Amino acid sequence: MTWATIRKDAATRARAVLPDPDATRAGFDWDEARAMLDGMPDGALNIAHEAVDRHVAAGHGGQVAMRWMGKSGERRDFSYADLAEATARFANVLKAQGLERGDRVYGLMGREPELYIAALGTLKAGMTFSPLFSAFGPEPIRTRMEIAEANVLVTTAGLYRRKIADWAAEIPSLKCVLVVGDEAPEGCVALGPAMAAADPRFDVVHTAPEETALIHFTSGTTGRPKGAVHVHGAVVNHAMTGRYALELVPGTKFWCTADPGWVTGTSYGIIAPLVHRCTMIVDEAEFDLDRWYTILQDEKVEVWYTAPTAIRMMMRAGKAAAEPYDFGNLRFMASVGEPLNPEAVVWGNEVFGQPFHDNWWQTETGGIMIANTLAMDIKPGSMGKPLPGISAGIVEREDGTLRELKPGEIGELALRPGWPSMMRAYLHEEARYQKAFVDGWYLSGDLAMCDEDGYFWFVGRADDLIKTSGHLIGPFEVESALIEHEAVAEAAVIGIPDETAGEVVKAYVALNPGFEPSEELEKSIRGHARKKLGPAVAPREVVFRQTLPKTRSGKIMRRLLKARELGLPEGDISTLETDEK
Repeated sequence: MTWATIRKDAATRARAVLPDPDATRAGFDWDEARAMLDGMPDGALNIAHEAVDRHVAAGHGGQVAMRWMGKSGERRDFSYADLAEATARFANVLKAQGLERGDRVYGLMGREPELYIAALGTLKAGMTFSPLFSAFGPEPIRTRMEIAEANVLVTTAGLYRRKIADWAAEIPSLKCVLVVGDEAPEGCVALGPAMAAADPRFDVVHTAPEETALIHFTSGTTGRPKGAVHVHGAVVNHAMTGRYALELVPGTKFWCTADPGWVTGTSYGIIAPLVHRCTMIVDEAEFDLDRWYTILQDEKVEVWYTAPTAIRMMMRAGKAAAEPYDFGNLRFMASVGEPLNPEAVVWGNEVFGQPFHDNWWQTETGGIMIANTLAMDIKPGSMGKPLPGISAGIVEREDGTLRELKPGEIGELALRPGWPSMMRAYLHEEARYQKAFVDGWYLSGDLAMCDEDGYFWFVGRADDLIKTSGHLIGPFEVESALIEHEAVAEAAVIGIPDETAGEVVKAYVALNPGFEPSEELEKSIRGHARKKLGPAVAPREVVFRQTLPKTRSGKIMRRLLKARELGLPEGDISTLETDEK
């Protein structure tokens, strides 16, 4: 199938926050984004002030800031005034425990209200917050706490007993463990009574824009995870991208399905929506098709930001599963985490009456860099265009320097440094950090192509590229073609060494309901790929799996498949969520 461009009509362009993206990019200055914020005296800037307290001061304290829905049906609304008070109490709890400005606070729990309060309260106190996935095992948690020399851990009693208690005393920097609830294990502090006794007022610390605010960990292909350091000034980029890339305006009912343990769940699951005085929908439960469709309908969600994995799971259930629901309030849908296959973009248009808008960014960039915005025509499979203030290019190394490539040429996706949410360091790894910057470019490690119209197209991670019989093959192109087969729900491809061709393509696929692995089906899938891609690019072998190995953010771990295939070290797999060998 050839995917036709999805054209936006004049009415859609007219109601977009960014009606003429190209013109805005041409004349953009970061002062425009700073004007979306209030700031503080003497040039100070604090994320929590911009996200919560300034709205209360402006008379909007009664608006719902966060609507939380528990796994068992509980519901709690937190107004902006409620958040201001709760985060002030948390900041005072930290002070009462002897914590000081710059200390490092870790959050380890699911999508519970206390996690959001802890994140904002930490920032309000001028301390650094680092979120962890609650599904991490003891070793990944300990490794990250040791790397960043954690001073405080906020968690639940159950997680503490199962994952922390055996080694907490061996972390010399750890000053206290705050446990959610009214009771705590021995040696910990119960957060409930401490919050109740704390002063509900707190003067937000006047942090400098370059003061550290967040540490987000990202897995490396080998060795230990990297701690990407982000500063309070990153909120300038969160404000710009929330407005221009996600259409966030005051009062928007916004649902970001990402866990705050992932950078998306912090940047766009906490900061950006609150900065724009939205009402955040927070669901404690994991993906459940009917639950998600019910939330979209009953909570009248207007802007929805989710992951390609979830979209593909919805596609597996079929269009009929969505028919009983009313999605009439949805006005913008976006996806992030890995490239969105063209079929998923078109499927969204058919089921929801509008396409999913893919965008691209990384833990290191701190915020969205390239996006399909509301007013843009959508080329299914494209990441979109650079946002205002972002300069992107496709480069390759030539004689020790970087050369910028022409439209249509494949190379490494690179950005000109200087945007506000750019990471400032890899914690304690200066050489690793400096290696990411060459000749005035930040090198993303992603291979991509820019077309004649300025749209960027993801090809694959640089270390995922397959070279067979002189052809360079990006795995995403092959995977997208495989997913077009009616039986295939998800696909991942890798290169396998071959004496003649150098490498040949091998595919791993998970099937849609109603299909069973068989030799005939394997031939059908390979035949479909040969017809779509040609024999040089199509997989030589297709392997059926129940699931593909993914991180908790939904990224398929191709390198893990390749390492296992070739008997190589698996590297850091601490973020692995699903894996059936």
